[in-house]
Amino acid sequence: MIIMDIQINNMHGFKKFHMNMSYPKRIVDSAIDGEFLEERPNFRYKKLNIIMGSNATGKTSLGKVLMAFANYFQDGLYGRFINIITDEQRMATLTVDFVTNENRLYRFSFTATPKSDEKYTENDIDITIQSVEINKRDNYEICAAKLDEKIAVKDVKYDEIRINGWYFTYPSDTYKKVYKTLENDERYISILKTVLQTLDPSIIDVVKLQEIDNAYVIKWDCCSAIIKDGKISDGTALSSGTKEGVNISYIIASLYSDKHDFYYCDEVFSYVSSDIEKACLSIMIEKLTNRKQLFFTTHNTDILDMQLPKHTFSFLKKDVHNPNKFVQCVNASDYLKRGTDSLKNAVENDLFCIAPDLNKIYNLSKL
Repeated sequence: MIIMDIQINNMHGFKKFHMNMSYPKRIVDSAIDGEFLEERPNFRYKKLNIIMGSNATGKTSLGKVLMAFANYFQDGLYGRFINIITDEQRMATLTVDFVTNENRLYRFSFTATPKSDEKYTENDIDITIQSVEINKRDNYEICAAKLDEKIAVKDVKYDEIRINGWYFTYPSDTYKKVYKTLENDERYISILKTVLQTLDPSIIDVVKLQEIDNAYVIKWDCCSAIIKDGKISDGTALSSGTKEGVNISYIIASLYSDKHDFYYCDEVFSYVSSDIEKACLSIMIEKLTNRKQLFFTTHNTDILDMQLPKHTFSFLKKDVHNPNKFVQCVNASDYLKRGTDSLKNAVENDLFCIAPDLNKIYNLSKL
């Protein structure tokens, strides 16, 4: 599944939010290969979406909206959208344009009118999915215009759409992680051991427990810890960064094994050194083959030094001058047009106006 465009209003705190994942011009010798549909070279999409921004600008919330959207295709239940509506007395909408393994552009549209009773009913909810064919010379904008104008549009039911796996992960304090087994992939134990020993060189070994499904033992000289379904039974010997290594290992291993096509990784490397984060991200990028897509949120400005296309980077910010405090998405490529433009210099000089307002913090000295 490839997300091409998302519009959110009155859900998870978003108001009139818009983010687009197409880009206008192919990059020669790009560090990210194949950012277009095979046999549809004009239909370009951002395989890697690095999202940055201050605290409380919606990076995690965006992932949770997308997770509700993706999970809808498992059962077709609309309740998950109702649960994230911000103001039930106002209309709420969610529109997502996406592509699967077929050469068709789909548009998912959810609308909830203001709640008419104590709880929402089916009469308050409208969900439609429509699609158009992606012709050989079409780009995203041409296909989106067809959907807008209802040209050769086909109505589709949610269970008629073939969507491969997706994976969402958030900081450990906001979401419980339980992983499906990757035991059938021989590389998983090697990846898990490599990542954990990089994060903590004192780890002697990581071995699989043969008598327990999806369980592994981390060994030190004087102690050990068990990982079961991605959870560490006794993590007192592990640093916060090493604990996240279990999650990082799963993401890398699942990319190697083609387990999922869509990833949303939110602050996975918060407790991990910058060099390790960049190294792991480079491996993830290398494995974004075929129709895969990665959303990656981070506060680490060293990522800006990686030789990645500028269209890879988006910045979320709240407009402090707007009384409604809308979250806006700023695309770096809309501002930096030349190949010689420095993205890191632009961020350090706050070209995108995303720096937090520190005046209130400094005013504490006056108390």
